[in-house]
Amino acid sequence: MRFDLQTDVPEAFKAVSRLEGVAQQAVGDDTLYLLVKTRASMLNGCAFCVDMHAAHLAEGGEDWRRIVAVSTWRESVFFTPAERAALALTDEVTRLGEHGVTEAVWSDAVEHHGREGAAHLVVAIATINVWNRLAVAGQKPAPAL
Repeated sequence: MRFDLQTDVPEAFKAVSRLEGVAQQAVGDDTLYLLVKTRASMLNGCAFCVDMHAAHLAEGGEDWRRIVAVSTWRESVFFTPAERAALALTDEVTRLGEHGVTEAVWSDAVEHHGREGAAHLVVAIATINVWNRLAVAGQKPAPAL
């Protein structure tokens, strides 16, 4: 591991942890929150975070097929329209191309989660993207089986 944020940069760790707490509380739905975190972590190639969030989903009783299907959510029948809107928003905020988040994806997120709920999801997505970038840059390994 290149660095450990918690011990090498403790003030940054505390700040991101505080943001994490705000994001989690704001989203409110733990399953949705973990689906979003798992999807962003998959897109960012963060093995540590994928492992952690998938494990949390499983511990919460989530069906293993839905956990695996997060990687192919567009083709899956396992997600509700509200979850699909959140996952689409996750994809666009995480990949954040030249044109940002499309109006169609934003409108769908607002339709299913309300304006405030969609904004909360963006904060949650931004937060997991911070964690992913820190873990990948620091080469934080997933725990052994």
